[in-house]
Amino acid sequence: MKKIAVIGSGFAGLSSAIELAALGHDVTVYEKNSQAGGRARKLEIDGFTFDMGPSWYWMPDVFEKFFARHGKKPEDYYSLKKLDPGFSIVYDKDEVLVVPASFNELIEKFETIESGSGEMLKKFMRKAAIKYEIGMTDLVYKPSHSLLEFINLQVLKGLFHLNIFTNFRSYVRKYFKDSRLIRLMEFPVLFLGATPQNTPALYSLMNYTGLYQGTYYPIGGFNEVIQGLVALANEKGVKIKTNSDVQEVIVKNSKANGLRVNDTIHLFDAVVAGADYHHVEQNMLPENLRNYSKKYWENREMAPSSLLFYIGVDKKLENVNHHTLFFDEDFDEHAKEIYDNPSWPKSPLFYMSCASITDDTIAPKGMENLMILIPLAPGLDDSEKMREHYFQIVLKRIKDLTGNDIENNIIIKKSYCVSDFEKDYNAFKGNAYGLANTLRQTAILKPRIKNKKVNNLYYTGQLTVPGPGVPPSIISGQIVAIEMDKHLKKAS
Repeated sequence: MKKIAVIGSGFAGLSSAIELAALGHDVTVYEKNSQAGGRARKLEIDGFTFDMGPSWYWMPDVFEKFFARHGKKPEDYYSLKKLDPGFSIVYDKDEVLVVPASFNELIEKFETIESGSGEMLKKFMRKAAIKYEIGMTDLVYKPSHSLLEFINLQVLKGLFHLNIFTNFRSYVRKYFKDSRLIRLMEFPVLFLGATPQNTPALYSLMNYTGLYQGTYYPIGGFNEVIQGLVALANEKGVKIKTNSDVQEVIVKNSKANGLRVNDTIHLFDAVVAGADYHHVEQNMLPENLRNYSKKYWENREMAPSSLLFYIGVDKKLENVNHHTLFFDEDFDEHAKEIYDNPSWPKSPLFYMSCASITDDTIAPKGMENLMILIPLAPGLDDSEKMREHYFQIVLKRIKDLTGNDIENNIIIKKSYCVSDFEKDYNAFKGNAYGLANTLRQTAILKPRIKNKKVNNLYYTGQLTVPGPGVPPSIISGQIVAIEMDKHLKKAS
C-alpha cells in the first residue's frame, strides 16, 4: 500500500482516487473549494439548487462501466430519468425543432423537414455507432504514452470507419442539406473546441450518444453524480479534504514525496494532479521539472469558456423544454468569435436549462430554476457591465422567441464567467472545457499523463487524454490510476 495524494475533486480526481483505493492504496484528495465536484459543484440559494457546470448526461454506458468496476450501479447512488423530449432547438419564433427520445420518431421528424433525410439519418447513425464502439472501447481508454498502443489489428481495422482525416462539416453535409438539420448535427462540436471545419468527423459519435442513446437527467441535479462518486470514494476509504489549497508539489531526487497544502507539508509516495494541468506545471513545480513551457501552453487550442447565469424566477415558464438551444443567430459567426478571432460575440447562440420542468426538488413550488450559458473564447476580459449587456440580450431573445417575459420575475440572479473559472478552478485562460479536440491535439498529441522528470507525478482531467467532458474525465481518472499503480508496483 502506498500513500497517494490527489489534487482536485472533479470527476477525474474522484475517479482516480476511487480506482487507486480499490487497488489497495491509501488515498487523500485535496480540494481548494468548500465542496467536492470541481466544475460540477452546486449552488444553493433560497430553495433553488443550481448545477454550476455540466447539465447534459450523455454516454450513460461510461458511468455504468465505471460503477460496475466497483460492483455498483449508478442507481445505487442516484436516480436517472431519460428526458423526452431530449432537448429542443429554437431557430426562430415559429420554428422550433423538438428532439424526441425515440429514435424512430426522430427519423420521422427528419423526413418532414427534408425528404429522404430519415434514411440518411439511419445511415449516418449506423456509422456513428461503429465510431462510438471503436472510440469508446479501443481508443479512449488508452494512456497514449506511445503510438504503439494504437498499432493493433482491431484498431487499424477501426481506423477505416473513423473518418479521422475528414472534417465534421463536410461529413455532415454528405448526408443532409437542410440548414436546420445541419445545425442540429453540428451543435455538439461547438463545445469540443473547434469549428466544424476543424473537427474530425470521428466526433459524429457525439451525435450517436445524444440522438440515439438519448439525454438523461440525475434527479436532484448533476451534482448528484458527484455525490455518488464521493459516497463510493468514502466506501473505499478515500479521505477528501475540502478548503485545502495545494500550493506546491514537493520533489526530491526526481520523486514527488509530498504536497504543501495551506502552508503545511504532507508526505506522500506519489501524486495525481487532477487540478488544471497548466496551473500545476506553472505554479506548483519549478521550471526545470515541468513537462511543458509557457510557450507550449500559449500555442494550445483551447475549448471554450462560458458566460453563465443562474436565475430563479417566481413563475412557471411555457414553450421551453428542460434543455433549449437558441440557434436563431449565425452559428458560423459565433464559432469564429470563439475559435478564429477570439472576441465577445456580436450575436451569440446560447443554451438554457430549465431543470425544474423535470425536477420539482430544485426550485420552490410554482417557480423555475434556470441556467443560461453562452460559449465564449477563453482568455477574454469580463466585467459586470459586459455580463449585464449579455444578460439583457438573452432576456430579450427568450421573450421574443418563447413568449416568456421573465425580467420582472427574477428573484435570484448570479453570473459566472472567465475570471471566475480562473479564480475558482485555476483554469488556464478561464477555460470551461479544457483543450480543443482538434486532430493535432488528439491521443498522443495531447499533454502527457506522466511527468517526464518526476517519476511518480501523473496528470488527469480535461487538459490531457482523452479530453473534455464528464465521461472522458471519468475515464481519464481511471486510466491514470491504473498507470500509476503499474508504475508503483514496478518501482517497488
